[in-house]
Amino acid sequence: MFSRCCIGLLLLSLLPAFLPARETAPRIDLRHGVRPDTIRLKAEDLKLGLPCDSVYLKRRDSLRRNDSLRRQAEQRNQRLYDSIRSKTTRRAVPRLLYRMLFVNPVLDTTANGRVLDESRQFERYSGRRIGEVVIAQDPVFTPDGNWLERTGNKLHVMTRERVLRRDLLFEPGDTIAPELLVRNLQLLRSRAYISDATMELTPDSLDSTRVVVTLRSRDNWTISADAALHGEGRTMIGLSDANIFGSGNRLSVATNFSRNDFGYGGNVVSYDIPNFLGSFYKANFSAGRDFYNSELRIGVGKEFILPTDYELGIAYNNVKAKYYLVDRDTSDLAKSKRFDVWAGRSRYIRSIRSSVFLTARYGFARYSLRPDVTKTYNPAFHDTDDVLVGLGLYREKFYTTNMIYGFGTREYLATGYKAELVGGYSWREFGEDMYMGLSYKAGGFTRAGYLMGGFSLGSFIDLATGQWTQSAVDVNLRWFSPLFVWKRSHIRQFLSLNYTQGWNRLEGSDEVLRFTAQDGLSLLKEDLVGTNRMVLNTETVFFTPYQPLGFRIALFGFADFGLLGRDANIFKNNFYTTFGLGVRLRNERLVFSTIQLRLGVALGKGGWADCRYFQASNGTRMEQYRYLPSRPEIVRFR
Repeated sequence: MFSRCCIGLLLLSLLPAFLPARETAPRIDLRHGVRPDTIRLKAEDLKLGLPCDSVYLKRRDSLRRNDSLRRQAEQRNQRLYDSIRSKTTRRAVPRLLYRMLFVNPVLDTTANGRVLDESRQFERYSGRRIGEVVIAQDPVFTPDGNWLERTGNKLHVMTRERVLRRDLLFEPGDTIAPELLVRNLQLLRSRAYISDATMELTPDSLDSTRVVVTLRSRDNWTISADAALHGEGRTMIGLSDANIFGSGNRLSVATNFSRNDFGYGGNVVSYDIPNFLGSFYKANFSAGRDFYNSELRIGVGKEFILPTDYELGIAYNNVKAKYYLVDRDTSDLAKSKRFDVWAGRSRYIRSIRSSVFLTARYGFARYSLRPDVTKTYNPAFHDTDDVLVGLGLYREKFYTTNMIYGFGTREYLATGYKAELVGGYSWREFGEDMYMGLSYKAGGFTRAGYLMGGFSLGSFIDLATGQWTQSAVDVNLRWFSPLFVWKRSHIRQFLSLNYTQGWNRLEGSDEVLRFTAQDGLSLLKEDLVGTNRMVLNTETVFFTPYQPLGFRIALFGFADFGLLGRDANIFKNNFYTTFGLGVRLRNERLVFSTIQLRLGVALGKGGWADCRYFQASNGTRMEQYRYLPSRPEIVRFR
């Protein structure tokens, strides 16, 4: 009863989010100076708990007062840092420490929280011809910065201009299409070696029918180190460069050794090409060993990019690794060879403003080393040949915003939908099965915020008996509120719900569910299994206006609720909850990234549960919502 009440009350909080999603930004009321994705509330209104779709309340005098207070705080911080700088430049050691710890501030974008349709700034040039395409590049750090920044710029190899040009979806002579430019910007900003990219359109001074397109990009610092501690004393240290020699390609080298006796465990080398010779084909290669693990992975493929486009890919993996077997609570070695080839075609239909797509895929798996298997045991380790075909519709459009998972960085969200039917045939080691599945996903901005929801349903049919086997359904809901403005602070509410259930499942590995990093409870350490799982994650983020010594502070509270077990009635399964508080700190002047500290506890039906009471990390998650089709997949059950 306790678990039913908790889950029931929290599900009621989702009701405001179940409004029809639309694929345009929230309505803008310019008469009252309201920015999209912003709600102004009085303090007494917030205490009354107005719903997310309340009318926009924002007064000019309040806006001017808040902006004035914010500017005063920034001016005080500026005077403080100017004083520190002037005092530390007199002696060598203090001057060295200052230059190591402080950097020049970047443009403050945290005050807006707007949802921006970048295509609107290009609409007035729609239909004109592209004349010249100019590339303007900025280095990673400010050229006139401190010695550390200047040294970083010297060590960093700038992205070659031809690398940027090969990522362009247009060329001189093409017609300006605003949506295409936005899609191209999103593609450029997704590259690991690009920090930010913008486009400026100006009329050609010699030809009024043509437009000069200026692409301005800022490079990203791409050299990084990595380390990991594994069980049995295994240790990994690695070094990678996501823009080797300015080519835009990524090279990574990892060395493994034992921290017990410093024995050598092997190396793993990987090389990734995001755009091979301007064809928009991705290529990846990795090979090496890690003690008893080994791998050889090769893949080449092109994804859907434009509404009318094609995809094509091929991949081969030869991997030996340890796999955790839930039913035996142990790990065992498995060695497999996998081959995949897939293709697809999409075509944009203007009358429905969507693209229809058709995809096909063939793949096989062969095991030379594996745990024990039978017809109904460990089907994840069966030798199989699969043929899958997908047919569906999709639409996708990008918007730009911030203050969602970051403080002031540019964040990109897609709106749209994808509906797909999947069918296929599987030749298995112990018989032949037919597969049928369907999925739907949609998301967009509503007056209640951004809402994304979807489901996947699939099952095999044993052709020998006609029975449905390994059936699974997976339902997901993601929502975050508009940016509430309360006095001088900004608030967002986040909710995510996942429900996964399987029936007619077999036995062994991958035939049961667990709490995972994506669909689980923060800080919980209990190891549970089942065939029915529901997880509700909530988080309230409070972006404070205070900036002590220039540090931006975001406080957050979280509460996660999970049910997991084998009973078909989800509320009769094991119930767990974690909740707590945290803080995120960021100073744009310091070289350190966002620091996150989180405290929490866990409870179950039996009382206190095992959990990680304290967790510290740098950086915050960045969710990506996409609606592009890909190669046909079997509904995952994990």
